[in-house]
Amino acid sequence: MKYFNYYEFDCPIEGKGSGERMMDEDFLQMLDRARHLAGVPFRVNSGYRTKEHNKKVGGKPNSAHTMGCAADIHCTDSRARCYILGALLEVGFNRVGISKTFIHVDNSYDASHDEDVIWLYD
Repeated sequence: MKYFNYYEFDCPIEGKGSGERMMDEDFLQMLDRARHLAGVPFRVNSGYRTKEHNKKVGGKPNSAHTMGCAADIHCTDSRARCYILGALLEVGFNRVGISKTFIHVDNSYDASHDEDVIWLYD
């Protein structure tokens, strides 16, 4: 990866090295390509999560974070949000959630996760 280090995806509960052990390589490569295209920094708020940590932060029980194929990217600027969203869609992500403070992206292979969706967080 050119723009990220595995430790950025570490779970606070699982600890050091969990990002490298648990994150999906295809997801990371897509995210790295999106970062290149966006031309703005991506600061990862959350990457891999254990089921325990996911529950603690209010994540959905079958969250893509627990499968190592999701990240929340810090974003509070509307222009950066536009660049990030455009790049994520251009590289092929089709599951995106938008909050006032972050953008969630994943490429879950779980059949219970809808594809071609963009949702908003309250």
